[in-house]
Amino acid sequence: MSTAPRFATIAQLNDELRRTFATGDVMLTAGIRTLPPAQLPAVLARVRHHNDFTPDNDPYGERDFGAVALEGLGRIFWKIDYYDPTLTFGSEDPADPTRTRRVLTIMLAEEY
Repeated sequence: MSTAPRFATIAQLNDELRRTFATGDVMLTAGIRTLPPAQLPAVLARVRHHNDFTPDNDPYGERDFGAVALEGLGRIFWKIDYYDPTLTFGSEDPADPTRTRRVLTIMLAEEY
């Protein structure tokens, strides 16, 4: 698979996880977990609907990192990492969902 289709496939898989939270693992950092319960749905919605990708903030076109702002909370980062199916090593091929387990981490900016 050439580079452009490979990055497009990775981006599609990342978007699916970010939008649905169903095709991988979602981890919330301690800072996110300690937010008032009423704020968590807004945080998750901002991550799900994030679509502000540019060559400056997404140079490889994988859509694997983003920053969103929420009034009263400041910046929240989200990041997708690629592991092998056992979560032991990094994935050998993030474009292959049978060989990759995606982990989406949502964190306060100061936790990065």
